[in-house]
Amino acid sequence: MNAMTDLGLYRHLDEMAPWNDRLQVLEVIGVSDEAPDVKTFTFRSDNQTWFRYRPGQFVTLELPTTDGPLMRTYTLSSSPSRPFSIAVTVKAQAGSLGTRWMFDTLKPGVHVKAYGPTGDFSLHSHPAAKYLFISAGSGVTPMMSMLRWLNDCAPWTDVGFVNCARKPEEIIFRKELELLGSRMPGLTLGFMIEERSSREGWFGHMGRIDAIRLPLLAPDFREREIFCCGPDPFMRAVRQMLEAAGFDMANYHQESFAAPGVEETPAPFGSPAEGGPAEGGVEIPTEAATPIRFSLSDVDADCVAGQTVLQTARASGVRIPAACEFGLCGTCKVKKVSGTVEMSHNGGILDHEIDDGFILACCSKPLTAIEIDA
Repeated sequence: MNAMTDLGLYRHLDEMAPWNDRLQVLEVIGVSDEAPDVKTFTFRSDNQTWFRYRPGQFVTLELPTTDGPLMRTYTLSSSPSRPFSIAVTVKAQAGSLGTRWMFDTLKPGVHVKAYGPTGDFSLHSHPAAKYLFISAGSGVTPMMSMLRWLNDCAPWTDVGFVNCARKPEEIIFRKELELLGSRMPGLTLGFMIEERSSREGWFGHMGRIDAIRLPLLAPDFREREIFCCGPDPFMRAVRQMLEAAGFDMANYHQESFAAPGVEETPAPFGSPAEGGPAEGGVEIPTEAATPIRFSLSDVDADCVAGQTVLQTARASGVRIPAACEFGLCGTCKVKKVSGTVEMSHNGGILDHEIDDGFILACCSKPLTAIEIDA
């Protein structure tokens, strides 16, 4: 009996448990083209569970390439109002290993591991009467997740949606956005391109978003809760423009996979940030080491002063999945059985998870001897 006729596939939501990223994997059920070098991959749980998350959150996929597992972080473009599947929409950049692997390999029926969802870039974290979503390129994906949720659950919401692209054909989700514009009475769409195209005519805004064009696209932007996502130079320009306009930056939120406070150029959207906790150049005496027991791997190791649990695990041959390595993505979440750690994270773990004994290995340093389920 195939999947379409398997009556066991059709269960009521209250008969199903939420998806648990520590126990299950995802199965590809759909692949679709969105724009040049942009595809949407849709997944379901491999164990008939449903997805509970907030619109705008992201997941980390573990891609089993021939050169070994690659950890890549992608924002969900799907909406939790449709909880039986999730989707990521990704753009293949020049030289991008993970995304190109996905384009070449992921077909319906293929399975991949995933971690999450996590992240705080969501309108549910910042409720407001009016919103303004500003995006460029594949930065449109969290905005699309939030807009799809609003369309399903609160279609009358006042939303300004500004999306920037290089050419008209590179506007991701353009047809769906125009359809939503005809259905959602409070939605105002504004597209802006940098170059004309020989493939289709364009009679809309051209150029780059600036202090002159923003008021044309959203005259009352100062009254709105603003969410911004896109390449780092784009987000930096939007932030500077809003600050110069006297916007209350407490109402501004942006999504980035770069470590907060780091001035170097962050990794591209849709890929993990480079680096992690810096390695010290000072030789630490062995007596300063703190014992770590990795119980599931049956490994005992010494964590030298200044090292994280993740660094010690790698040095000891214990595999703990990790992507961002600065406490944002939550991929390296592990259960601490005993002992005390100092943890400095960036939102990749929730308070109740900490209360339950979980830590992020990438940003946790042992203060006493500890035991970890890893």
